[in-house]
Amino acid sequence: MSIMTDSGRVAMAIAIAARPMHLAWGRGLPAWDAQPEPPPVAAIALVDEIGRRLVDEVAFVVEAADGEIAIPAGRFARSVAPTRNLYVRVAFDFADAAAEEVREIGLFVDSAMVEGLPPGQRYFAPTDLSSPGVLFQLERLRIIRSPAVRQSFELLVTI
Repeated sequence: MSIMTDSGRVAMAIAIAARPMHLAWGRGLPAWDAQPEPPPVAAIALVDEIGRRLVDEVAFVVEAADGEIAIPAGRFARSVAPTRNLYVRVAFDFADAAAEEVREIGLFVDSAMVEGLPPGQRYFAPTDLSSPGVLFQLERLRIIRSPAVRQSFELLVTI
């Protein structure tokens, strides 16, 4: 039986970190509010995607008790050396999905956009996509959006 080595996982993290990443959010199903369902491992898309934003930061991180990055998975510090842990940060704008109910978020790699979009555009509607890319990480949650709040997410991707 073969195994994936730590150095192999680092190589995969290096490859993923070099790819374009977007964080998408979806409406999901209202039934999830009363009866939460775990996200399916076989998912390839969000349920009723609202839009997606190009991530602001991708960094290699290591666990560190005094690390400057505090997320539910623990405390982490940025690392100049590649690791198997990626920190992904994205901040949506105030108007992105204003007044929507969000029930899931998904990290996608290799999304492709249709031609002719304005240069520098960072938020995309599903109609802006020529290919959604690969759903890499999925989380179910519940957020009622407000245009008075700039929603941000910090994720840990461990390979």
